[in-house]
Amino acid sequence: MSTLIVAVAGALVAGGALMTVLGLARRPVAPATPARSRRAGRFHLDRAGRVRALIGLGIGALIAVLTGWLIALIVTPLALVGIPVLLAAPPAEREIDRIEAMEEWVRTLAGSLGAGVGLEQALIRSLRSTPDPIRAEVTRLTSRLRARWRTEDALRAFADDLDDATGDLIASNLLLGANRRGGGLATVLEGLAESVGQDVHNRREIEADRSKPRSNARIITLITLVVLGGLAVSGDYITPYGTPLGQVLLATYLGLYVAMLAWLRKMAQGRAMPRFVGASVREQVS
Repeated sequence: MSTLIVAVAGALVAGGALMTVLGLARRPVAPATPARSRRAGRFHLDRAGRVRALIGLGIGALIAVLTGWLIALIVTPLALVGIPVLLAAPPAEREIDRIEAMEEWVRTLAGSLGAGVGLEQALIRSLRSTPDPIRAEVTRLTSRLRARWRTEDALRAFADDLDDATGDLIASNLLLGANRRGGGLATVLEGLAESVGQDVHNRREIEADRSKPRSNARIITLITLVVLGGLAVSGDYITPYGTPLGQVLLATYLGLYVAMLAWLRKMAQGRAMPRFVGASVREQVS
């Protein structure tokens, strides 16, 4: 009975700590904050992550009651939440798709300008053929132009919406075209589209190389979990870890393994190019 009371008390304490962490991790997002700043903010659990955490807490409490391994109250929910995150591919493919969409949009815009259409009208017309990854940003741009925003202000806001160094490059060329009103903007955009297309090709090759160590890490993790599970039910191999000192050592080993996974993920992420157009850049400079 004493073991059951300790396990239930430990479950309640762990549950309270987990709920506190979840509550602190949720932050309201200010409307003016760029998307990249939100992505680079604190760790945030989505709905599925919170469900996995609660399921892991329940499983950990059951293991603690049946076996007396109180460490399961902490390890199980953290494993169900953290390992899928650490082994998941970073959102690089989505970023590459957005840049590819920018390339396609710039080509369409260059074609309209080459046909003698004005810049503002070409931007508004481009919405009909805008690829889905950047349709929301282009929709806001055209809405601002229809609302009689100054073209320069609308383009700077468009750069903030895209929140990408490639988007800044596109917006800066459009800003130059809006200021000078020359006839060579279509040619400049065609050359820019070629450059962006080469960038997309290079990024896909880099991402293919980065995916190899992530695949190896998934395989090693799966093998490790299978082996540990087999040892747990086939003999007395893990009995020494049932003692208080053994559980501390086990937690240390698992922590080191998770740290290696986090290190691997950080190495595979890369760094985003710095931005140079938009309101967020002016705030950083000031």
